[in-house]
Amino acid sequence: MAREYEAALNCLSSLITRRSRAVRANKGDRFDLMFDYLKILELEDAVSQLKIIHVAGTKGKGSTCTFTESILRCCGFRTGLFTSPHLIDVRERFRLDGAKVSEEKFLEHFWWCWNRLQEKTGDNIPMPTYFRFLALLAFKIFSAEQVDVAIVEVGLGGKFDATNVVKEPIVCGISSLGYDHMEILGNTLGEIAGEKAGIFKKGVPACTVPQPDEAMRVLEEKASQLGVPLQVVSPLDPGLLKNQHLGLDGEHQGLNAGLAIALSSVWLKTTGNLQGMHIDQNNLPEQFVRGLSRASLEGRAQVVSDSSLGQQQNSSLGGLTFFLDGAHSPESLEVCAKWFSRVIREDPSHLEEQIHKKHHPRQGNHPNSLRGKEHLQILLFNCMSVRNPQLLLPRLANTCSQHGVKFHKALFVPNQSAYNKVGSHASPPTDPQQVDLSWQLTLQRVWENLIHGEQGSSFTNANGGSLVFPSLPLALSWLRESVQRRRSVQVQVLVTGKQQLKIVSSSILKISDSSE
Repeated sequence: MAREYEAALNCLSSLITRRSRAVRANKGDRFDLMFDYLKILELEDAVSQLKIIHVAGTKGKGSTCTFTESILRCCGFRTGLFTSPHLIDVRERFRLDGAKVSEEKFLEHFWWCWNRLQEKTGDNIPMPTYFRFLALLAFKIFSAEQVDVAIVEVGLGGKFDATNVVKEPIVCGISSLGYDHMEILGNTLGEIAGEKAGIFKKGVPACTVPQPDEAMRVLEEKASQLGVPLQVVSPLDPGLLKNQHLGLDGEHQGLNAGLAIALSSVWLKTTGNLQGMHIDQNNLPEQFVRGLSRASLEGRAQVVSDSSLGQQQNSSLGGLTFFLDGAHSPESLEVCAKWFSRVIREDPSHLEEQIHKKHHPRQGNHPNSLRGKEHLQILLFNCMSVRNPQLLLPRLANTCSQHGVKFHKALFVPNQSAYNKVGSHASPPTDPQQVDLSWQLTLQRVWENLIHGEQGSSFTNANGGSLVFPSLPLALSWLRESVQRRRSVQVQVLVTGKQQLKIVSSSILKISDSSE
């Protein structure tokens, strides 16, 4: 099966193309092809029968979908969840009842779709691009597995996104809007909101969170044109959780949880499944509380210890802890910086207890080994070259500085996926001269200019600086050697920028899993 799975990933990798802007001039990058693909795969009726919750947005749409799925699963429904991107394995994008689809089921449905498309496509109807194929595969999996509800996250934008072949969802959601993917979606919040509102369908209810005025005006106009009842929801009142905590950490998650509650409520009501549940501003059903507290999403405000050093350090943390968050826009990096600053300043014993329970849920409390240790904060960062680091790095550094956090070092490492196929575990080139580090050197210059500017001393400590590594294994080796040289030091590494998160997670999360 391993060989067959690698073959499927090779096929999937062949669909990756340079992204072009999907606009009216090019008919949404030939968006209508999606309907041809549905016809080829005989999925038209199957998709129309799915009871779908469709969610777009700039920030928080993945978290909103995760909360929504967890709530409805705890209400007793068979759930399907389609999100992006994945961190380690492409199967993470397809979840059935909260668990990623098995290799066996993935391969069954993958080849079913692949073989039919290979047979029926040609010059007039080419093979679908990477994300379009994944969206089609999601619809095939969810219909074949007979889910009660499918929660579908938009990949990019909305109007011309591959997921927007859904003609009659039960309810649509728009999470927080901001500036992202401007090279594709437009340069103003109004233009971006217009693309996101492209998922609205005539008469289908929609929910959103409070938005900037320019964006909200566009959402309201689009809703009015289509007769869409648009509900603006408030953040979750923590008191409704009855002494429980949200499963996803971060101050911003209250907003996403509030949207998830509204989407779940509308879905239950519209499908006739709300009986016996009382939902209002002062009460949440037990199933909702359980779903919100049990929700989990790798790479979003996640704390992971490097267990490879555990035995040497006589600590479950081994002196090295990674704080993972997939922020990649100025606004989300500010939220990420606030989360990191807050969590590292929490009582050390509480932080260690939190991590220990995550890795060893059946064991008792772990003795406090963080007390008395010196703490050093290190940034491990990368972003796509289409993004402007002049907007990203200052926002991150400024926010951390305002909360009393200074970085000892900043590390920049190239994106491993530049060398790897989708899901492949092959190593990048080991010869540094084979690796193009031009973008990492650009990021380093931005950082160095930042820390040597007028306020530079507020961003880093006296030894602050930066390093560029040609590969992630070399960066991790440097971090581990630093800990081994200074046994009394607790190194806390903030891993952020979506590209950096993916490559580090693929190494760190495997280490974490193998140590359990």
